[in-house]
Amino acid sequence: MIKNLHSRRSFLKGTVLATGGILLSLPLPDSTRTRAALAADRPVRFVPNAFVKIDEHGVTLIMPHTEVGQGIYTSSAMMMAEELELDLDQVKVEAAPPDLSRYMDPNLYDQATGGSMSTRSDWMRLREAAAAARIMMVFAAAARWQVEASTLKVDRGVIHNPATRQQLTYAEIAPEAASQPVPTDIRLKEPTQFRLIGTSAKRVDTAAKVDGSLIYGIDNRQPGMKIATLAMAPVKGGKIASLDEASCRSVPGVLDIVRDGNDAVAVIGEHMWAVKQGLEALTVVWDNGTNAAVTVDSIIEAMDVASKHEGVVIRNEKNAQASIDAATTKLSAIYQSPFLSHSPLEPLNCTLHIRDDGAELWVGTQVPVRAQKAVADATGLSPEKVTVYNQPMGGAFGRRLDVDSIEIAARLLKEIRYPVKMVWTREQDMTHDYYRPYYYDRVAAGLDAEGKLVGRTHRVTGSSIYARWAPAAFINGVDPDAVDGAAETPYDEDAVLADYVRQEPDGMNTSWWRGVGPTHNVFVVESFVDEMAAATNQNPLQFRRRMLTRNPRALAVLNLAAERAGWDGKLPAGRGRGISLQFAFGTYLAHVLEIEAVPSAEIRLIRSVIAVDCGITINPDTVLAQMQGGMIFGLSAAMFNQITLTDGAVDQTNFDTYRVMRINEVPKIEVHQIENNEAPGGVGEAATAAAAAALANAIFAATGKRLRSLPLSA
Repeated sequence: MIKNLHSRRSFLKGTVLATGGILLSLPLPDSTRTRAALAADRPVRFVPNAFVKIDEHGVTLIMPHTEVGQGIYTSSAMMMAEELELDLDQVKVEAAPPDLSRYMDPNLYDQATGGSMSTRSDWMRLREAAAAARIMMVFAAAARWQVEASTLKVDRGVIHNPATRQQLTYAEIAPEAASQPVPTDIRLKEPTQFRLIGTSAKRVDTAAKVDGSLIYGIDNRQPGMKIATLAMAPVKGGKIASLDEASCRSVPGVLDIVRDGNDAVAVIGEHMWAVKQGLEALTVVWDNGTNAAVTVDSIIEAMDVASKHEGVVIRNEKNAQASIDAATTKLSAIYQSPFLSHSPLEPLNCTLHIRDDGAELWVGTQVPVRAQKAVADATGLSPEKVTVYNQPMGGAFGRRLDVDSIEIAARLLKEIRYPVKMVWTREQDMTHDYYRPYYYDRVAAGLDAEGKLVGRTHRVTGSSIYARWAPAAFINGVDPDAVDGAAETPYDEDAVLADYVRQEPDGMNTSWWRGVGPTHNVFVVESFVDEMAAATNQNPLQFRRRMLTRNPRALAVLNLAAERAGWDGKLPAGRGRGISLQFAFGTYLAHVLEIEAVPSAEIRLIRSVIAVDCGITINPDTVLAQMQGGMIFGLSAAMFNQITLTDGAVDQTNFDTYRVMRINEVPKIEVHQIENNEAPGGVGEAATAAAAAALANAIFAATGKRLRSLPLSA
């Protein structure tokens, strides 16, 4: 049940716009505070954050999160329309400008889109803003008509007086509403009153995608704009040794060559073909520097050594090691998860127009404030002199949480005074990614004579993304993302020891990848749970059920997935089913994958059955799409993908060597949703995290072979 708002919600504010409309605001934590301050339990000050604009053009949602293809523009507009008593087609969506004081995500402490946080962060604040706007509109109409507000009705943005048949639109009454007292007690709708939330709505951007009118960053065109592409050292830390400018400038259509010290060089020209040909003619020779000898094997060797040392303790309860030592059955294993590339289909790009007195940036980014600052720092301009136009993205998967491509472009183009679109080729994109870290996990467990888990240990060794990206959250040497899902699981566990060893890889940049920490920890934990079941001759499903006496939501998704997959049904020879269970991103999910091992030593994916409990569902179609897309993304990685290095340089350069699952390789995917009134969980990454463990467990069921290192193709 949704609770009524407390009195602290009362300081919503209405601001009269120059257009005669109203811009509604509501409180949000002060952006100057950090996660460290939050962790110290110090009080958080609130500042206004504006989401609802109503003027003569109608109702606009000022969207604090960015559209990365996950459908957030649609679900957020549905939440706002619900409380404003509008239909979805009456709400326009506008990307919020960079402004931490107004648009910071209260859970990420940045103006950022990631971690499957958008709906979770906006569930209350967008609805509150919309409900407050509706109340102010109704009270303004009541004041004009000199009647009690309780006698008025609202339908599709029109306020009706049933007694007199008078009516006013929101646009007509907005200027008067701005001067209304701020409501002190806002009653949000109960789930039984929802008209839109929970229904399958068409996405607001579908038509523009179908007719081609939707402008992604790479589609941007500006008057007088030129095109550029760049080359960077293939080995991290490398420098330009030599290049042939004369040959490059002789290519028709090439206009200029710009350099960023010795790290990068770009060719500017009239069109993409000219700059690609020019860059090839430039014949850059690189000095690869100190990382030229780095390989994946050398990185793994260093991780193996590091993993033998005790790490920073995350969870330590009831002396797990002693319980394991005294157990009837003891198990231990090492699991490895590879570097992974984001490689969104829209490669990195941005358009910059730098002037002496300011700059404009057109880009698809998950972090608009960081993008603005990157240009300001590179050009010497103040941030308020940099205007950011955030574009829809053709994929990101976490890659656009970093702004290195924008920073490099700004440094290369800071002396250029006409607009330039900088486009990374697929090869530059894939070989200069900020990769999902390589993880090296040591796990152990003990079970008693009845096959009951009595103790478990888990040591995660890997890079810390937080230490680089959000240092304030890297507290006491623990990266909360790297260990997400390792220490805390859905199961009944009393004796657990989990620790973390930070080990940064030579020659590699790391960052978040769709599914972040749980993509590797769910693989490790759920594969090892299967190992425990096998070691004690227990059915993997029944073994899990025995450990879920305290978690009814987890048990419900497990049972639903098993039932719909026909877990107990007999399979032909060579086939097997694998199961996994997780709680990640505020969502419970169980996955059953059926596979076939064919005589050519290949694996064929037959059927994927997903049961998901993400609390209140805003748009069931969005959940379905994210489960399907996330599963394909996760299975593609688990089956085929890894980033490797030779002589310090990334080997994979395009989708021929880092491939996406083909249509004929995709299993039949079924998604079953459990409906309840719990607060919404995230769905954009949950299915990706659920893929690998179910695959590994299905392979064991079909072949008797245990997969502890990914990808399968290796």
